Amino acid sequence: MKDLSARWAARTFSALAHRNYRLLWIGTLISNTGDWMDQIALNWLVIATSGSPFELALVNLCRGLPILLFTLVGGAMADRLERRRLMMVTQSCAMILAFVLAAMIFSGQASIAMIMVVATGRGIVIAFNLPVRHSLIPELVPAADLPNAVALNSLTANTTKIIGPALAGLIIAWLGTGACFLLNGLSFIVVIWTLRAMKFPTVVKAETELSLGQSIVEGVGYVRKDTTVLLLLLIALVPTFFGQPYLTLLALFAHSVFDIGPQGLGLLTSCAATGSVCGALMLASFPRLAASGRAMLVFLIAFGVLLFAFALNPILALAPVLLLGVGAMQIAYNASNNTILQMRVPNHMRGRVMSMLLLNRGLVQLGAAMSAAVAGLIGPQYAVAMTAVVIVVFASAVSLRSQLIRKIHS
Repeated sequence: MKDLSARWAARTFSALAHRNYRLLWIGTLISNTGDWMDQIALNWLVIATSGSPFELALVNLCRGLPILLFTLVGGAMADRLERRRLMMVTQSCAMILAFVLAAMIFSGQASIAMIMVVATGRGIVIAFNLPVRHSLIPELVPAADLPNAVALNSLTANTTKIIGPALAGLIIAWLGTGACFLLNGLSFIVVIWTLRAMKFPTVVKAETELSLGQSIVEGVGYVRKDTTVLLLLLIALVPTFFGQPYLTLLALFAHSVFDIGPQGLGLLTSCAATGSVCGALMLASFPRLAASGRAMLVFLIAFGVLLFAFALNPILALAPVLLLGVGAMQIAYNASNNTILQMRVPNHMRGRVMSMLLLNRGLVQLGAAMSAAVAGLIGPQYAVAMTAVVIVVFASAVSLRSQLIRKIHS
């Protein structure tokens, strides 16, 4: 039994055997936890300062809009500059912003206007950091371990969704919001150290005569010409717009459908997050699935089917179980899509292509607004059911019409 467990652990965490990736993974775990602490504390700070839902929406818009506006620029920069150094710059800027916000709170100068300025700066940093972090992964592991590395990256992203908010709640209750931002700022010291500790052979980036704008256009042109990459990006973005906003509507399910209050909302959200962790662990254990186009489409269809079942399910006891499946299939299809893109795209284009993939972070907010509006008209159950049908139809159409995607394998 011990030998079986040891073999499972070795296979599931194989990418961590590589020192550079292990350092990035540790830094990502700390950084993502800090990001969630930052987001929860920022929302609480706005509510505690003004109590205005409008100002809360405005601050989150200040944080989210720069991601849509600057992510393509961040991707182009990731292909032009040495990626580790660019990450060190973005993490240093994030650290400074956290310390500034902490200082404003401790000095009593945290006005809504200043919070919006810091939130905007944080969004810009994220727009540059996300593409370079994702495009750096293939440089840290051999191709055979890339599916496992991407799955473990997804594992940290979803594990920290549970850890970060929980820590933020405890720190805010015990020490206040200022301490939350201060600790987040201090955590970046460890993140920057992990980046400095990486060892790379000396590689000189090829000089380019293209301007930044021309570099972005070149990346868009590459995607338009490569049908498979274009399809993979659509598979990433379309279901994200329609499907991921179900998390936002869980508040309506807790309040209006099941009448289980905020504690019930916490349970539903935790079940979806736990399912995501399980899905990431599954792909980490079976990397061949992560690199299979056919498996990716199966995961996507299963995500839509389970989401449809959850939307129209009237039985409270079944809701957490269905959400476990929804979360697992969503992250499985996402991680598989990410892996296939990473393996297919050449290194000099990877930052720009990954930046297009990461536009899904902004699309989630737009999709949530659309889903909420539809839910106001026809109710949350039918609104989520409609988006689930769109996902299943879309995935089925791609599966039936595109042999290019079905034939992808490791």
